Amino acid sequence: MSARFQAPRGTHDVLPGEQPLWQKVTGTLAEVAELYGYRRIQTPNFEDTDLFYRTSGQGSDIVQKEMYTFTDRGGRSLTLRPEGTAPIARAYVEHGLYREPQPVKLYTVAPMYRYAAPQKGRYREHWQCSVEAIGSADPAVDAEVIHLYTEFARRVGITRYELQLNSIGDASCRPAYVERLAAWLDEHADVLDADARAKRATNPLRVFDVKNPAVREALRDAPKIGESLCAACRAHFARVCELLGELGVAYRLEPTLVRGLDYYTRTVFEFVGPEEKAQSAICSGGRYDGLIEEIGGPPTPAIGFGAGIERALLALAGEGVGAEPEPLDVFFAVEPGASAHTAVAAVRRAGFSADTDYAGRSLKGQLGYAQRRARLVVVVAPDGWTLRRHGARDRSIDLRGLLEELSA
Repeated sequence: MSARFQAPRGTHDVLPGEQPLWQKVTGTLAEVAELYGYRRIQTPNFEDTDLFYRTSGQGSDIVQKEMYTFTDRGGRSLTLRPEGTAPIARAYVEHGLYREPQPVKLYTVAPMYRYAAPQKGRYREHWQCSVEAIGSADPAVDAEVIHLYTEFARRVGITRYELQLNSIGDASCRPAYVERLAAWLDEHADVLDADARAKRATNPLRVFDVKNPAVREALRDAPKIGESLCAACRAHFARVCELLGELGVAYRLEPTLVRGLDYYTRTVFEFVGPEEKAQSAICSGGRYDGLIEEIGGPPTPAIGFGAGIERALLALAGEGVGAEPEPLDVFFAVEPGASAHTAVAAVRRAGFSADTDYAGRSLKGQLGYAQRRARLVVVVAPDGWTLRRHGARDRSIDLRGLLEELSA
């Protein structure tokens, strides 16, 4: 018996029946991004491994546990892209986009790869929209990036979410806070599990990114970064909150929200769905004012987010939102002795979708098949065409008349 293959664990096929909603989500994300002035960029599926070590941090879960890393035939260490920000930042530096008028506003919709335990809505190969505004420290850009996702959610029908917001400071105020936090963690080591202790060893801030509910609850008594912000970070965050209020964006301040990557500074945020899980975010992001400089560019402030496509689809499923496939414009049902191939070609050439029977169905079978899939049905007989349309009388028609009907 020949082998039967399945998609690799943690991956999935997007079947034709799933494509209408998939295209609605990805298309709306692109449409909204471009309405806000963002331009599409595409980066390679794999990058230099060091790019992610330099940006995500060697102690991050991504680097320690989740990257798909391999050595190519030239001996180079390469990694399948686990997130979208670092590759876009690399392209910004490599191609000198810092010489263009700032901010440079970019987006992509692309697959990402993380070796993690597959679960509902989360895959090892998953699709993500990354939106990045590079080159401005203005709090208004923070508010715009956040507002962009709320507009996408409104358009596709995602309503059940909470926007969580925090500021994690910058290089001026964070070091003193990290010292206070580290001291508290040393005094309360008994509340930490193995995962939290490992995170504390690499970056104390990361303990707030643990998944254990008991540890997360205990950490609510730890010192909060918001209590240690410098005047500049405090003013920046206050303005972000003020602007979100002006835009009508509801949010909740979450003092333990830090995000799991080293490059974040100041504003961080998550759109969290209704699932009672630690990993229920449908969109996450923040400001990363030091990342461009870290990979060889000039000092450049920036902010962005990553929004999971599968997570958005899961949120829509929870709200009962779907999408129907677009019907064919016309189906040609063919009687014995007739042919529709040149007619199909002519209609397609005119810009309309068209199809005909290739399965040898009877005329009755063709008509039953067509009525479920096409707006118009044309019966092709050896002596002429008949237009059949639901709710209207049959009538004779030729190619010119059909094209007029389709254009109406």
